[in-house]
Amino acid sequence: MSPFSHFLHELRMRYDIRQVELAETMGYEQSYISALEVGIKGPPPDEFIERLIDVVQLTPSEQQELRAAAEASQRKLVLDPDTPQDIYWLVNDLREKVRQLSPTHVRMIRDVLCMRGPATDERSEAPRRLKRRKKEEARM
Repeated sequence: MSPFSHFLHELRMRYDIRQVELAETMGYEQSYISALEVGIKGPPPDEFIERLIDVVQLTPSEQQELRAAAEASQRKLVLDPDTPQDIYWLVNDLREKVRQLSPTHVRMIRDVLCMRGPATDERSEAPRRLKRRKKEEARM
């Protein structure tokens, strides 16, 4: 279950709102609310989140938690074209092994990612794209 799915379910339970009631109040189909809650659909668009905030009248801390849960529930990762090659390999390794990771492994990886300190890695800077010279500049 994604963080957003979990948040939506817990929110409905906390405020004692049925899916049908929430859907009618927000102007969405009950099947869409259900698909979000069970994780069939990815995180919803900002419009849905804003409507949910208004309809349920979430507190500022609940709003922050909702937005964080939606962000954490993104299913796709897009790497910048200038991303160093070792990051591509890291992402590939995670993609291949993500289903095999134990909760302990996940905690360890997250702890490493949260480490603070000087950025003294051995990786060289990402190669920069070369600009093409204009035809006049290329003549000798």
